[in-house]
Parts: sequence; C-alpha cells; structure tokens
Amino acid sequence: MADPLAAETPAQAPHPGRWKILALVGVAQLMLILDVTVVAIALPSIGADLGQGRETLTWVVSGYTLAFGGLLLLGGRAADLFGARRLVLAGVLLFTLASLAAGLAATGPVLLGARVAQGLAAALLSPAALSLVVTLFEGEERNKALGIWSSLGGSGAALGVLLGGLLTAGAGWPWVFFVNVPVGVVLLVALALRLPKPQPAAARGTLDVLGAVLVTAATGTLTFSLVRAGDKGWLTASTLGLVLAAAVLYALFVWRQKSAAAPLMDIGLLTRRPVATGTLLILVATALMITVFFLGTFYLQDVRGHNALTTGLLFLPVAAATMVGANAAGRVIGRTGPRALGSVGLLLAALGMAVPALWDGTALMVVGVALAAAGTGVVFVVASATALGQVEPHEAGLASGIVSTFHEFGASLGAAVVSSMAAAGIAGTDASGFSRGFAAGALAAVVSAALVLLIAPAPRPQSAPATS
Repeated sequence: MADPLAAETPAQAPHPGRWKILALVGVAQLMLILDVTVVAIALPSIGADLGQGRETLTWVVSGYTLAFGGLLLLGGRAADLFGARRLVLAGVLLFTLASLAAGLAATGPVLLGARVAQGLAAALLSPAALSLVVTLFEGEERNKALGIWSSLGGSGAALGVLLGGLLTAGAGWPWVFFVNVPVGVVLLVALALRLPKPQPAAARGTLDVLGAVLVTAATGTLTFSLVRAGDKGWLTASTLGLVLAAAVLYALFVWRQKSAAAPLMDIGLLTRRPVATGTLLILVATALMITVFFLGTFYLQDVRGHNALTTGLLFLPVAAATMVGANAAGRVIGRTGPRALGSVGLLLAALGMAVPALWDGTALMVVGVALAAAGTGVVFVVASATALGQVEPHEAGLASGIVSTFHEFGASLGAAVVSSMAAAGIAGTDASGFSRGFAAGALAAVVSAALVLLIAPAPRPQSAPATS
C-alpha cells in the first residue's frame, strides 16, 4: 500500500537544468583538482627556473592544498549562510585571477602567494559546488551524480599530470596556470546564466573565523613538521615539538567548536559512522594519490631520464584506471555497502604501490601506479557516497566542506610525508628513497583497510514496501 503522506505532500519537481549544472560545476571542480597535480609535473622546471629546492617545491603543492583544506569548513558554512550560487561565482572569479598571478610569478614567494590565493578561491568554490549537487539531486540520481562527481575528481588528478607534461614541455610551466584563465571566464558566464536564483535567505548566522584560523594553523604546523623531517629527522626534538604544537592547536579547535555561539562545524557530525568512514577514506585516498603523482614525476624525470611530455603520457593509464575504478564503484556501491568496497579499493591501492616499492623500472612503475589509481578511484566514490548520502539538505554545505577539507588535508600531509621519506631520491643522491616512499603508501593503505572494516557501517538492508 502506498504511503498516505506521499499523496498529501507531493515531491518538489527536480530542477530541469540539473544535469547541465552538474556538468558545469563538475568542470569547475575538475579545474581545482587538476591544479593539485598539473603542477606536480612542472615542479622540476619550476625549481630550475626559480632556483627553489625540495622544501619550497613541496610547499608549491602543500601551500595550495593547505589553504584549500584549512578554509573549506569556512566555505561550507558560508555556502549554507549566504547561498551556494554566490560562493560558486565568487570562487570562480578569484581562482581565475589567482591563476593569472601564478603564471606571471617571477620569484618563489610570489608564486607561493598566488598558490595560497588559489587555495582560498577553491575553498569558496568546492563545497558550494558539491552542495549544489547534493541539493539538486535526490535518491538514485544523487548516487549517480556523486559517482560522476567523484570520477571527475579522481580522473582529473591523473589528467592533470598529462596536461602538465604537455604544457611544460611546450609553452612552459607558467601555462599550467594560464590555462585556467580562459576556462574560468567561460565558466563564470555560463554558471551565472544557469545556476538557480538564490532562495530567500534563512536566518543569518556568523562565520567562525577563529575556528578556521586554528584548524589551518594546526594542519600547517603538522605539514611543516613533516616537510622538515626529511632533513632534520623524524624523532628530533624540533620535529616532535612541532607535532605537539599541532596537536594543541587541534585541541583548541575542538574546544572552540564546542564553545562558540556559531561554530564552524558540528563536531558531533564527525562521530556519525558514515561521516567518520567517509572522511577517513577521503583523507587516505588523497594522500595515496599525491604519493603516486609526487613521487612518480620526480622518479620518471630525474631517475629514469624521461622528459616532461613523456612523463605526462606515461600517466595516461593512470587516468584510465582511475575512471574505471570510480565508475565501477558508483555502479555497485548500493549493493555492496562501504565496508567491503572501501576495503577492496584500499587493498588494491596497496598492491599497486607495492610494485614500484619492490621493483625498479618505468614499465613496472606505470603498471603499479595504474593499479593503485584504480583502487583510489574506488575509494573516492565510497568516501563521497558514504559521508554525504544520508545528510539532511540543511547540512549539505557543511558536510561537503568536511569531506573536501579532509581531501585537501590528505594532499598536504601526503605530499609532506613522501617528500621527506624520498628526500634523498628527490635531491638525486639516493634513488632508493622512492622505494621507501611507495612502501609507506602501501603500508598506510593496508592499515586503513583494516580500520574501514572496523568502523564502516554495515550494508543497509533493502526496505520492503510499506503495507500500511
């Protein structure tokens, strides 16, 4: 028997342009993800042209992802308060201008400043765009939309390395930033015409700027400690002191969220098993992805002697494997649930990363990282669907911000860890550093798979039709 409430409260008609909007915000998100990995292939050229060493080059990646991740919660809260449409348009505009500044940079500090501005823009844009996806789609359509969203993000990371190779070997490394400018202008016009008009504003709240500063400072301190560990040592007093300082800042952030009148986030949201599982998965998957691209680009260019274009082309199988993994996961997650599928994806990533950890050679590295990319593609879909699949509409911006925050923090921490573990390899003094970096990624994936088996929610039984 049909539910009588359904007849009394007919469902609101879905937005007729929702799939076109998904395509546009998907391209915007793709641009943000590309900007993490498109730079990776250009790092050796940037270092040579601007005279920068390993630590600074690590911050070219981590500075962007740290600003991106540290301010995402603020961006997600702002999307809930001021409307996703406004935040999407502001983010696209700022990202376009910051990309122009990065391409024009002639010194390391100017480039890092532009990268931080790009991260700020991304923090405004990404959670607002994902909030639109969550609110414009419902039911099975939402799962399909999230699968598309996740596959764009995962494949974009690999395609960024290919694009970076083409641009660096051709027009030069500044064009890895300049390419965003025409794309940003077109997106700005198209989104302004297509996005739904703002709804009447709800009761206004305030933005917890102090909370954003605390969580950004905490992650920045932790990232700094991990980057320095490659030169100063992992168990030195300075490294351990910085880690302790980061822990104190994280504790202050939690205190602030519990005591503030308008906290940046509801800490209780992270205690929900679906959200906790999704955030763990997104953190680990992004760290593994960065491990592959950061180590891979230096290994292929500095150890194997390939140029930037060849290196980019060698990552084509990685792009294909990421898309295959993400699309396959989007089709089966409704039947398998996050526990089994997330663990399988992580174990596949571990297997793939073990290949370059144990054996040397270009072909073996490409095969191994392609397997790892397929696994991380699976994990990205599981993470998004698990963390966001059961949130209420009024929590969509915040939940999207949390997922995206852990995505970028994973990139920052992953780049910092592998940069330090492979410091000798990146410096060109000991190629075995690359093996240690890949081995650390494989171990992290195995440990994470075990954690997922413990904390992930069990598959939900199929509900029977209502009979009364």
